[in-house]
Amino acid sequence: MSAHSKDHYFVPDASAYPFLCSIALFCIAMGGASYLNGYTFAPTLMSAGFLGMAVLLFIWFRKVIIESPDYNMDVDKSFRMGMSWFIFSEVMFFAAFFGALYYIRTLAIPWLADTELLWPGFEATWPSTGPLGAELLAGVHPDASSIAEGTKFALVDPWHLPLYNTLLLLASSVTLTIGHHTLRASKRRQTVFWLALTVVLGAFFLFLQVEEYIEAYTQLGLTLGTGVYGSTFFLLTGFHGFHVTLGAFILLVVLIRYMKGHFTAEKHFAFEGGAWYWHFVDTVWVGLFIFVYIL
Repeated sequence: MSAHSKDHYFVPDASAYPFLCSIALFCIAMGGASYLNGYTFAPTLMSAGFLGMAVLLFIWFRKVIIESPDYNMDVDKSFRMGMSWFIFSEVMFFAAFFGALYYIRTLAIPWLADTELLWPGFEATWPSTGPLGAELLAGVHPDASSIAEGTKFALVDPWHLPLYNTLLLLASSVTLTIGHHTLRASKRRQTVFWLALTVVLGAFFLFLQVEEYIEAYTQLGLTLGTGVYGSTFFLLTGFHGFHVTLGAFILLVVLIRYMKGHFTAEKHFAFEGGAWYWHFVDTVWVGLFIFVYIL
């Protein structure tokens, strides 16, 4: 790596990482599309893409961490702008899903019931099982053996595991904020404790979400194929769970870097960027809890 002056804006050396990452992303996308169409090579292609992406990101981020001492405040400002736009794109990502859920429930289902374009006897009710859901609950579908006897297709109870998960994420935002304040006050032990507790709360959230999925499948007969409710439920909660996983991993890396002495009370954007992302994930869950589980 060539020498850089802190008096000038840091310009990284030429790198092939973006090009290689695009190839890995292509393998993931092609593998996923092929899997949906039943091609046997799909799992291998998709796994290779994920593995390649993980290795490339590890190498790439490691290089950024090594370069970080050469960053000045202009670079810090660029990182903040980039993280802000990234979070905005994520907001719009979830806004599209919430908009789809609103459109389906409020407009599409009543209209389809009036026009009778779907199967006979379709009613404008929520949740809508779809023909596969009806077969599962009637016991005539091949997967029906894994559904508990007496299963009733219904909305997931918001006042059980979803409520616990809401409390966990709200608590994690508090612990992360406390950790940020202790970092700015140069209280090392307290910062390590509160940041580690945040990661643990995130991991516990994911554990409860897996439990919720098991209950939804075995007790409610809820799958991606059981109507539009099943598909939107798993789509929204699944993508959110992925974001929680990513956020927890980011905070874990930040914790390790902090324990290695990479941050100071004045300079710790990686911590702040991870905190912004975590608070965004928590805010999305509150909206998801209201619009998916309660309304």
